[in-house]
Amino acid sequence: MFQLYNHGLQKFPIKVWLEAPVQIESGCLQQAINLSNLPFLHKWVALMPDTHEGFGMPIGGVIAVEGVIIPNAVGVDIGCGMAYLETNLHKSDLTMDMLQTIVGNIMRDIPTGFSHHKKRQECRAIERFKKVLGEHSSPLDRALWEEVESGYYQVGTLGGGNHFIELQEDEQGMVCIMIHSGSRNFGYKIARHFNEVAKELNRKMSAPVPREYDLAFLPVDTEEGQSYVRWMDLALDFARENRDKMLLVVKDILAQAFPRIEFHNEINAHHNYAALENHYGEDVWVHRKGAIRVRKGEMGIVPGAMGSFSYIVEGLGNPESFYSCSHGAGRKMGRKEALREIPAEKTMADLKELGVVLGKQKKADISEESRFAYKDIDFVISQELDLVKPVKKLKTLAVVKG
Repeated sequence: MFQLYNHGLQKFPIKVWLEAPVQIESGCLQQAINLSNLPFLHKWVALMPDTHEGFGMPIGGVIAVEGVIIPNAVGVDIGCGMAYLETNLHKSDLTMDMLQTIVGNIMRDIPTGFSHHKKRQECRAIERFKKVLGEHSSPLDRALWEEVESGYYQVGTLGGGNHFIELQEDEQGMVCIMIHSGSRNFGYKIARHFNEVAKELNRKMSAPVPREYDLAFLPVDTEEGQSYVRWMDLALDFARENRDKMLLVVKDILAQAFPRIEFHNEINAHHNYAALENHYGEDVWVHRKGAIRVRKGEMGIVPGAMGSFSYIVEGLGNPESFYSCSHGAGRKMGRKEALREIPAEKTMADLKELGVVLGKQKKADISEESRFAYKDIDFVISQELDLVKPVKKLKTLAVVKG
């Protein structure tokens, strides 16, 4: 880890879990400098080793702020995160034909990409929220009310981009399940709506944060701030339930093929959210955008790119990162660049050579998620050994992509 602190350029330091500044892309660095000049920042900006440029705030960034919440520092996929589960199956129990069948059944039962369920689903998160909203309804809430109904059709769906469902093997060859997904378009609408609300509020109050930072904020003691917190919490609950429902489907599919299967050691954690926590004696809003919380002894999931490796880690409780670590390998190519530079045939051939079974409706954009478009996960983990202890290393057996 190194620190950047140019007193003429920054109000607060930036702590980076990498080896040198040359490993940070220029856009990411400028966004970190913008964050370091926020008047309500607490202590410093923390950048995880998978950091890269995002909207307003770098992905792989962590900040603690006093009295405000920043929609773009949470991210547009509120509650995006990981679910993980271990089984008593050994990879030798799975033939290639069985893997193909399992992948086909997952794609049959879980909508991917832009697809949603055709029938209305049960959603406990939305039902709980309706009861709360009845007590706190405001014009801001009513502006989003039409989105609530759409959530019933989106819960239990994968989405596209870097979201995935994988069957993996650990170092002993035991089969594990890993799912990456968030709050879908439901959460995206919440995020975009409140970013616009924040921008308008900041304009009216002549806020001290330049508009070009794209870090419009909401004071948490305002009606707007309280409304965002309610809707963010809904999106977090929705995202967790979304992963839970997909995990249940995968478990059922595996149980049909292997009646004696057992499941254990489940983990389900967000990596796009804000939470009120106490750090260095102050109650602050910690924003983790592409980062996970790893308090001492807390288990976390750090996925790599498809066909690569992923890690289960145990938190060491390092306060300098606000008890955080990376959420994955981190992109080294943007999506458009990856499509331009990596032919789809190369990505498909790479997965075949690695023995990975792929499930994807549309293959043309597969190189957006090629492992060649991502940083080396082993390098990322090596840069944060003061934050986490690796517990398991996992390799992809089969992957379903949106």
